[in-house]
Amino acid sequence: MSSSASSKPKRKNAPGNRSDPGWEHGTEIDGAQKKVKCKYCGVTRGGGVYRLKHHLAGTRNNVEPCLQVPDEIKEEFRALLEKQVEEANNKKRKMNDIGDEDDYSGISRHGYNKKTRGAMDSFVTRKGGSVQTTLNKKYKRGEREEVCQQIARFFYTSGIPFNVVNNPEFPIMIHMVGKFGIGLKPPSYHEIRVKFLNKEVENVMKMLDEYKEEWKKTGCTIMSDGWSDRKKRSICNFLVNSPKGTVFLSSIDTSEISKTADKVLEMLDAIVEKVGEENVVQIVTDNAANYKAAGLRLMEKRPKLFWTPCAAHCIDLMLEDLDKKISIHGVTITKARKITTYIYSRTLLHCWMKEFTKDRELIRPAVTRFATSYLTLRCLNEQKGPLLALFASDKWKGSKFCKSVEGKNVQRIVLDTKGFWPGIITCLRAALPLVKVLRMVDSDENSVMGFIYEAMTRAKDQIKENFNHVEKNYKPLWDIIDERWEAQMQRPLHATAYYLNP
Repeated sequence: MSSSASSKPKRKNAPGNRSDPGWEHGTEIDGAQKKVKCKYCGVTRGGGVYRLKHHLAGTRNNVEPCLQVPDEIKEEFRALLEKQVEEANNKKRKMNDIGDEDDYSGISRHGYNKKTRGAMDSFVTRKGGSVQTTLNKKYKRGEREEVCQQIARFFYTSGIPFNVVNNPEFPIMIHMVGKFGIGLKPPSYHEIRVKFLNKEVENVMKMLDEYKEEWKKTGCTIMSDGWSDRKKRSICNFLVNSPKGTVFLSSIDTSEISKTADKVLEMLDAIVEKVGEENVVQIVTDNAANYKAAGLRLMEKRPKLFWTPCAAHCIDLMLEDLDKKISIHGVTITKARKITTYIYSRTLLHCWMKEFTKDRELIRPAVTRFATSYLTLRCLNEQKGPLLALFASDKWKGSKFCKSVEGKNVQRIVLDTKGFWPGIITCLRAALPLVKVLRMVDSDENSVMGFIYEAMTRAKDQIKENFNHVEKNYKPLWDIIDERWEAQMQRPLHATAYYLNP
């Protein structure tokens, strides 16, 4: 008895026989309840190693993503899970394809043999299988085409963006419609506009209650985001961030409000009161003088929370200072704007440009205004050859554009290979390391507070290297960076996060 028990193979995830790669990154806390602790963020959750792998990969499949896992580990587990899904799909596909061949050779006078029995068995209901699923795949391919065509037609005639099909709610909707079956009466205009809208508001409020419970456990960050449209109407949105995620809290129309420090303080204080002072760790705003004054006064009034200026806004102001304080940057960006404005305001010339650049554009929108300017310089640099070819072509020389004063000025800028184009290279050497940091701090993927100090140090080192360690070339750039950085980003929470980052 004992020898047979010892020879019995252990299950894959039994203690002492854990070959799953997920166990290298987690520790079992409670085997009976399948609770595993992540080695990176220290959070313990149920679901065993399977859910731990989704936690590390950041799939959000019934588990929140790990915010501390290294990128290479995250990508490794994403690839592993994708491979497992593909293998499972292939296995299902093979099971469903059994017996598809119309092979009648070797049939006995009784009408079947072992081979045909195996073929028929694939259409017999078994545990974990479904007759209807197999028949649908085999015989309803044409009907699926008609249904999908009608769904696509609904998208086309309603002007719905195609990427809506990537919304996770879309396949759930289709599945529930199919599950209901024939005879589903679609929702009416009134139901969508009133009944179900009210129900969805209730659902969102319930979800918000879950976030509020998380705020009590871990604390949260209040973020303000103000903007104005072309008619000078302004609005200020308030969002709340926690390890569970970011949620929109409220919005204030500030068009008729004078944004003095007193008024800003009043708005921020009201939001803190709404969230609960005991739940707020910090409040993040932009770096304008009125917000800075209001933030400092708010910390005096509520000493348990911190005011922190926005890191993305700080870096954008550095890029603005490069444009304003270093002449070659200002001159080069002005010339680049003349080129893009001239080309994009003339339809025919824009078509010619895309013909030469093989449909590549010259303007690349970015997260901020001044980052857009430098990314446009990079696009121009990448398309230097096609632009030179365009303004030297017979098309250009024979056009009315070539004869106009403005056209001649733009042509002169583009063909200036000793001034304009080297100026672009100089600007990019200074700005692109900062744009890289800007992209990092504006990302929603991971918390970057513990990394931003090192990222800025690396950006400065990269700028120094780009200018071959010649101090007179990189020192003015460093001075601009340090002036903004030391005044705005030397904050207690940033320093603490950097110090505690393992």
